[in-house]
Amino acid sequence: MLPIQANATNTVALWPGQFASIAAYWEDLKHNFRLLVPLGTAALLGGLAGGIVLLRTGQATFLHLVPWLLLVAALLFAASTPIAKWLQRRAAGRETERMVSGSTLPAPEPSMVPLFMGMVLVCFYIGYFGAGSGFLVMSLLAIFGVEELNQINALKVVTTCLANGIAVVTFIVEKQVVWQTCLLMMVTAAIGGYFGARYARRVDARVMRGMVVAIGLGMAAYFFWR
Repeated sequence: MLPIQANATNTVALWPGQFASIAAYWEDLKHNFRLLVPLGTAALLGGLAGGIVLLRTGQATFLHLVPWLLLVAALLFAASTPIAKWLQRRAAGRETERMVSGSTLPAPEPSMVPLFMGMVLVCFYIGYFGAGSGFLVMSLLAIFGVEELNQINALKVVTTCLANGIAVVTFIVEKQVVWQTCLLMMVTAAIGGYFGARYARRVDARVMRGMVVAIGLGMAAYFFWR
């Protein structure tokens, strides 16, 4: 399969699972309804631009970019544990400060303009390639003022879903999806997601993370070699 069609097909195949996961975060989203419009707008703008630029990239050029993109994705996943620990420490530190000071004031409002601009850039990457982008979204939200980890996760799911969703529409309209492969991937991704969620906790998280990073680095090395 040509590389751009492969990327488009992958995005379309995995998007329904992303959309379905929004329901699991509904309660946490209620705390940040005011952020959904600006972040959703940024996600749609960035995702659309990324999808269009992908389709305007030559096949050979994109193939040369693939190993670098895979390397970035593997490194982002490797960094996910430090990022998660940093987010937890940051939230705990803010809560401790409020308890010590006896403050009952709500958390400060996020810095909307830099958050919006940063989200457009991250969602451009999501529309163009996307792997590992969830940790970029989480870090961006935390840096610009969203403190509670579950709320960060909820906003991450919505923004990545919207960015990928507009890219999905673009890929379908431009007829870049290989549907026989896409439909098979949808079925197998649903099966893998179900059994993964059910049995992954029986595997040591460090072993699982190491396997994923090793596969990502191995794929990057293979494409560099090619």
